[in-house]
Amino acid sequence: MKIGQTSIIYFLSRVVTSILGFIATIYFARLLGADPLGTYYLVLGVVSWLAIAGKVGVSEAVTKRVSEGEEREQYAVAGILFVGILFVILTIGLLIFRPYVNSYIGHTSTVYIFLLLFVTLSWSIISSVLQGLHLVHLQGILSPVRTSSRAVLQISAVAAGLGLTGLFLGYAAGYLLVFTIGGLVIIRNIDAISVPRKRHFQSLFDYAKYAWLGGLQSRMFNYTDVIVLGFFVPSALIGIYSIAWNIAMFLILFSSSMGATVFPEMSELSAQHDPQEVARLVEDVLSYTGFVLIPGFVGGMLLDERLLRIYGDEFTQGTRVLLILIVAALFYAYQNQILTTLNAIDRPDLSFRINALFIVANLALNVVLVYVYGWIGAAVATALSVTISLVVAYYMLKTLINFATPYREIARQWIAALLMGAVVYGILWIENTYRLLGHNAATVVALTGLGATVYFLVLFAISAQFRATIDRNLPVKLPIIST
Repeated sequence: MKIGQTSIIYFLSRVVTSILGFIATIYFARLLGADPLGTYYLVLGVVSWLAIAGKVGVSEAVTKRVSEGEEREQYAVAGILFVGILFVILTIGLLIFRPYVNSYIGHTSTVYIFLLLFVTLSWSIISSVLQGLHLVHLQGILSPVRTSSRAVLQISAVAAGLGLTGLFLGYAAGYLLVFTIGGLVIIRNIDAISVPRKRHFQSLFDYAKYAWLGGLQSRMFNYTDVIVLGFFVPSALIGIYSIAWNIAMFLILFSSSMGATVFPEMSELSAQHDPQEVARLVEDVLSYTGFVLIPGFVGGMLLDERLLRIYGDEFTQGTRVLLILIVAALFYAYQNQILTTLNAIDRPDLSFRINALFIVANLALNVVLVYVYGWIGAAVATALSVTISLVVAYYMLKTLINFATPYREIARQWIAALLMGAVVYGILWIENTYRLLGHNAATVVALTGLGATVYFLVLFAISAQFRATIDRNLPVKLPIIST
């Protein structure tokens, strides 16, 4: 029950975060257009890639070691020192290659890259310690704080005419705020600052030498297509592609929230040598990985054009890209849960192999398919590479843990989603014919709310497991569920 409630808190906080981000992005898209947004997302992509080198798996290693409950303070301090040294090295490298970086982006952005890299690495280590301390819900609550403060500052700066500069400074300010708050929370939840010894650094390194590729895989899933597109297509198309990507990533929030919540629990159980309990958690997590993504795909097929039109008419070019990216997000959600399990049971070596497979496939497919098919090729490359790595990851985990794949529960979610789609399609036909609302954004919001309600009620009716899950995690018992 604790895991379920923590997941919900973390998920809802990330939903609020994403909604705030959507509102801000819509404002930027309408005021600035697709081209500046393309530059903005390209800079974020570069920062994200540099952050991989700035962490090299240390963040994941800190979460793992701190979650095990022994010598938490020493591991936390060792992780901070690791990341600090790497940031200094990256800063020197950026100074040397500054002209080339600015040339690639097409904008003098190196100073902003320094700033964004610093706040990104700072938050990553704070976030890792919070997860290791089993404070995932608090980490989740800080996300809307970061996004809301960032959005307010960015909107104010853009309205004042600062353009891209305002976007970058607002982004950094949001991270600095949560870094400060998170640091204070950590100080209150640890006994004392302890000086790490050589073995603490060695233990982090032993885990990080495999885990760093997981960070690379995550970044490649998020930014390889954008980076490759930067060589082949205009910034405007990158901006449209990034908007479609953000929508797809919104649908993955629930599954990633579960993964973040369950990792410390799996890690602790694994350290206690309790494989059966780990298997039970794997089954529960896989049961609900597609809970939002499955209806999201069906809804995306019906509302893709209307959804993108909210950002502006030029963004409706991305309808096919959006649907392919939602499929990629669905497969990635299942793959990510399996990798989370492998890391939690202290098998980062297997995750390393799976991540290496994904990286090679993703990079090769992106270069080839983007060159041949443009931005559609980028979306297809991402979906194909995720599918390949998912299949391999599934069979690797099966050799280690005896868990039952919840096919029936997944099938029930598809049934509920298809019935939801039938209802939404009917209402959409009526709206298109008679123009009852006559406003695109209002129609999208109304149909999304209706679809979510239908999906929830149908799944509630046909799934005993879903009813039992709700019953376990409600703060009070409801007779209609308990009976």
